[in-house]
Amino acid sequence: MCRNIKTLYNFAPPATDDEIRAASLQFVRKLSGYNTPSKANEEAFNAAIEDVFDAAKRLIFSLETNAPPRDREVEAAKAKARNAERFGKPADA
Repeated sequence: MCRNIKTLYNFAPPATDDEIRAASLQFVRKLSGYNTPSKANEEAFNAAIEDVFDAAKRLIFSLETNAPPRDREVEAAKAKARNAERFGKPADA
């Protein structure tokens, strides 16, 4: 659905409020179709971001797992490898 929203659960260190808020913003943008809302819709847009943020934070910190936390750098390297395979050689190589 939203390719720009990254998995935030089970990482060491845990997701920050800024990461959760950024994912919430992307989700609300996707649902609303607005990148930036009009003045008339700005209050509803911002309230939706806060509601999604609260729900996402509650979810992330209430989930339980026995799996060890994932390393952000390892996961980023895996994503780069998948992109290189899918789209060809990266631009900086």
